Amino acid sequence: MSGGEVAGILVAVFWAILVSFLAVALARLAQTLRATTKLVADVTEQAVPLLADASAAVHSAQTQIDRVDAIASDVQEVTSNASALSTTVASTFGGPLVKVAAFGYGVRRAIGRRTGPAETQVTPGRARRTVIVGRTLPSARRGKRKKD
Repeated sequence: MSGGEVAGILVAVFWAILVSFLAVALARLAQTLRATTKLVADVTEQAVPLLADASAAVHSAQTQIDRVDAIASDVQEVTSNASALSTTVASTFGGPLVKVAAFGYGVRRAIGRRTGPAETQVTPGRARRTVIVGRTLPSARRGKRKKD
């Protein structure tokens, strides 16, 4: 054998080893691609129902939000009606009720003055007060002020 033949055999052996490594690498790459394809198919199988469920949940939430919005608008309308009603009642009955209360107070005062001075006397240790329709003034503010 000559030197060229030995070199040709060595090159052929190295090429055979290289082709074997490439074949093994390609086989593993094919196996990885098959596993990836199967994984993607499984994920797709599971993702489609999940997306359908998520879509149904979003649709249900939107329906509930629409209902809550309708309820909130009804509550706002009821609140405005109640406010208008309370304003109407206050303006209708407020003035006359104050007048009736003032009249009743006047009648009680007049009857109290007719009964005699014994009931109108101020007890010791207690200042006399004057009531003016819902407000009480201390005795120092009635009539003349005390001078220092």
